[in-house]
Amino acid sequence: MRFVKLLIEEDYEIKNHTSFKIGGKIAKVYFPETIDEFLQLGKLPVIGNLSNTLVSSFGYSGGVISTAKLQKIEISGQKVISGAGVRGPKLAQKVAEHGLSGLEFMIGFPGSVGGEVYMNAGAHGQEVSNIFKSAKIYDGKEIKTLSKGEMDFSYRHSICQDKNYIVLEAEFELVQKNPDEIKKQMDENLNFRQSHQPSLALPNCGSIFKNPEGNSAGKLLDECFVKGLKVGGAEVWENHANFIINAGDAASKDVLSLMFMMQNRVKEKFGIELMPEIRYLGDNEEEVELCKLLKVQ
Repeated sequence: MRFVKLLIEEDYEIKNHTSFKIGGKIAKVYFPETIDEFLQLGKLPVIGNLSNTLVSSFGYSGGVISTAKLQKIEISGQKVISGAGVRGPKLAQKVAEHGLSGLEFMIGFPGSVGGEVYMNAGAHGQEVSNIFKSAKIYDGKEIKTLSKGEMDFSYRHSICQDKNYIVLEAEFELVQKNPDEIKKQMDENLNFRQSHQPSLALPNCGSIFKNPEGNSAGKLLDECFVKGLKVGGAEVWENHANFIINAGDAASKDVLSLMFMMQNRVKEKFGIELMPEIRYLGDNEEEVELCKLLKVQ
């Protein structure tokens, strides 16, 4: 069914659209294709491509807005404008065709531009803030344009997290470079990812915890011997202690319980409280309480 020009799905099976391959039915999902359509919807939770979101196996009884269809891409000289729903690898390849460098780090990311700006994503010595110029955000009332200085970027952080702003569109300023050099860098980044992170055959949400300042979450977890720990179908990946994989029909509670074990081991041994990098969507009371303990958003 459609509301004005807006695509709406009811009792939407979300499981196969999440990186974890976990999740029940969402009562109603709206898919705006433009910012104007987005503004028709009012105040609802917003989801992107669900690459770093754990969706409850019990589903979600409310409505949500998906930014997945905000697919605008404009390239003018060294300026690039992208909709929030454009996946990182797609944008990286598109700008590379124009001999533009600065987004090579996105080639191996499963997420979308909106989420990557929201968390100031980065890898291989590059991050969003390096090439960011401005973004159109929704503050719950209206659309605003924020400059780089107003975004308050730091490690895996932007003002959007503090203010619950929704990124709808971003503008980047890239640099001209030999396309062969850009391709070489992207190939190296992909090879690194494939050798250091689980393949798509092992559903996962990427890094589970943020790196504490001056330290490595993976190293701390490794020293707490969490590799191979299991709760139900959720398992800490044997090759990297900061990844949880869906090893076989894992439920959302399995993941949260395993995260709780991991977090507690590090806290008990080092006195450091690891902060989750993933988000949660659901309204199951028991899981919501676990998320509060974990400080999952």
